[in-house]
Amino acid sequence: MVCHRCIEAVKSLLQEHHIPFSSIQLGTVTLDSEISTSSKNQLAGDLSGLGFELLEEPKSILISKIKAIIIKEIQQAEGERKVNFSQLISSGLQHDYSYLSRLFSLVEGITIEKYISKQKIEKVKELLSYEELNLSEIAYQLDYSSSSYLSSQFKKETGMSPSEFKNSRKISRVSLDSI
Repeated sequence: MVCHRCIEAVKSLLQEHHIPFSSIQLGTVTLDSEISTSSKNQLAGDLSGLGFELLEEPKSILISKIKAIIIKEIQQAEGERKVNFSQLISSGLQHDYSYLSRLFSLVEGITIEKYISKQKIEKVKELLSYEELNLSEIAYQLDYSSSSYLSSQFKKETGMSPSEFKNSRKISRVSLDSI
């Protein structure tokens, strides 16, 4: 789950199935008790119908949590980051970053750094489409060293400059959970 609408959708589904839970956060649901295999299978099918996946394998759960930490941090970005992503992920999951990095690369086929870059570019696209901030302000908000560095990263990822993107009428964004 990567947004508050996702949390509400899962919450509604759990209530519909009468499954008691104590908390729902981005990427994680804490159930009050174990559920039967048939309930779990039915829930998995209904989650799949909403575009979600029931993860039970510890490695898959870790990957999901890494993504949730990254997405949350980027979506709430407001300037210089006090802690870098590796520290944030490592402390949030209480695992060595090198282990998490290797696991992520093995499972996802890209590095955590590349995933972060892709997520940031999607946030840049979003901010550009709002037309409220200029490129320098966006660069500051997302903790890029400069607007020219942001421009070069944007062009490398999308094939067009931020101004070309902004001027194009077909703004193509990718949903955050599809990255």
